[in-house]
Amino acid sequence: MKAGLPVIVPRAAHDAAVAQLVRQRRALAPGERARLAKPSSNLFRFGAPPARRLDASALTGVLDVDPAAGTAVVQGMTTYEDLVDATLARGVMPLVVPQLRTITLGGAVTGLGIESTSFRHGLPHESVREMDVLLPDGELVTATPDGEHVDLFAGFANSYATLGYAVRLEIDVQPVRPFVRLEHVRVGTGELSAAVRETCARPEVDFVDGVVFGRDEQYLSVGTFTDDPGRGPSDYTGRQVFYRSVRERATDVLTVHDYLWRWDTDWFWCSAALGAQHPLVRPLWPRRYRRSDVYRRIVALDRRTRFSSRVRSALRRPQEEPVIQDVEIPVDRLPEFLDAFHDDIGISPVWLCPVQLRGERTWPLYPMAPGELYVNVGFWAGVPQRPGDPEWHNRRVEELTAELGGHKSLYSTVHYDEPEFWEHYNGPAYRKLKERYDADGRLPDLFSKVTGRA
Repeated sequence: MKAGLPVIVPRAAHDAAVAQLVRQRRALAPGERARLAKPSSNLFRFGAPPARRLDASALTGVLDVDPAAGTAVVQGMTTYEDLVDATLARGVMPLVVPQLRTITLGGAVTGLGIESTSFRHGLPHESVREMDVLLPDGELVTATPDGEHVDLFAGFANSYATLGYAVRLEIDVQPVRPFVRLEHVRVGTGELSAAVRETCARPEVDFVDGVVFGRDEQYLSVGTFTDDPGRGPSDYTGRQVFYRSVRERATDVLTVHDYLWRWDTDWFWCSAALGAQHPLVRPLWPRRYRRSDVYRRIVALDRRTRFSSRVRSALRRPQEEPVIQDVEIPVDRLPEFLDAFHDDIGISPVWLCPVQLRGERTWPLYPMAPGELYVNVGFWAGVPQRPGDPEWHNRRVEELTAELGGHKSLYSTVHYDEPEFWEHYNGPAYRKLKERYDADGRLPDLFSKVTGRA
């Protein structure tokens, strides 16, 4: 191994860590709830019922990176921050790297992940070649695309750890070049769908996402790998803020590392609500704390203490409804969605990220159509509550997404009633999986998990 490369975890250490986790799982009493202990979370469901914490702290490393084979073998609790460090040091990166550093590989596969390579490489679970899954009863199985547990392999995506925990995953990786060159192109609403399609069809393009700053002000950011640093790569980890550059600069160059984490430094644009972008505060905010997991902990503390809610009450201001969602909309319906969104929700900026399934395989719990291009629309802010209806805006997003043939990610709050939920997330397929892999109900079902009932 070359000096300075991130450490690779020995297989014997991994096997010992898995055996310890299996013992913890099997030691639980019947009916006793448990979840993996994690130092941080990227979910926006607060106040889950108490449960025994299973220590998986020894399952946070990389077992192998093989650039020639185009693969990496990774423990399930490894963050993308650590995975990127290990792979970039060897000249490769995962096909899809979700935007936030502390998202774990196992979390992105059992939940969902997306980024600006998703127009070509789909979602993180599509990069998985095989995975070892710890089932709710403590049995360890290997799921592959065509083996004995092919149903678990396909159904694991969007199951949110209600069918088991991925402890080892073999994934595809791709070669990188040192820099990413960006073009920020303003696009009118009427041309947006066609522009997304045409951009994603260009073979030389490696990355595509975009930002909506307001009605009829949206930009596509088109990235390509390059060896040329131009006049020197930009640095958005200091006083400059990346999302502002989208409307201020026609072109830009970042290192691959800084490009992958361009959204993490300011949690897209959400750090502004915490004061981290204020010109007097930013120099005083330590650089090491300009990261999404720090901001998320601040928000979690506010939710627990209800501090901002109490302040609004004291000032006689309306309470806020948090509208924190990501939805996938068919590309041709995107202008309709944005038009209704501006009218009814009124949040800006908004993130756009094209996504298309990588191949013909379908994933039953998140049924996107093969060959169809969608655009992920992400929005994360609070809006004044409607009097007497504190969930109106979130329900409107869910209704609008369904009307336009889209899908909603489940990392945030869910407002469907139970029958409607199972219509959208393939209740019959889920029940078959639950019957085979968790017949005793040792883990909560998906609806209970994402609605905070378990």
